[in-house]
Amino acid sequence: MSHEATPLPPQVRPAEGYAGDVSPQLACRWWQAGEAVLIDVRTDAERAWVGEVPGAVPLAWKQWPGMALNPDFDSGLQAALAGGKKGVLLCRSGVRSIAAAKRATELGLEAYNILEGFEGDPDAEAHRGRKGGWRFHNLPWRQG
Repeated sequence: MSHEATPLPPQVRPAEGYAGDVSPQLACRWWQAGEAVLIDVRTDAERAWVGEVPGAVPLAWKQWPGMALNPDFDSGLQAALAGGKKGVLLCRSGVRSIAAAKRATELGLEAYNILEGFEGDPDAEAHRGRKGGWRFHNLPWRQG
């Protein structure tokens, strides 16, 4: 028995294994409207040194030492998205948040990856924050 997928809003890019990819701007709109929970999957150190989003749920996908998977990720994610809200997941550049969104989907949750992440892709000099990302688009953040 096949079922038809619900069409995605035009601003959502389809993805394999999770709900889809969204721009930082759309993720921020959903979050500020109360339609989604913003979950920052970067490490505690990254949030402290690079900056954080006030009001985001800090829930590291991987942690030091050794960048091991956070054993509390599943339970933290389920608690953050209790009640059926969708999650928008933020990491540094939009890579770890893909893996985290896939895990959320395996847990039966609706999760989206935020394209470009917090810092965006590196430029020609390998500096981040100049080519996109949450901070680049002047969305809410503060120095940790």
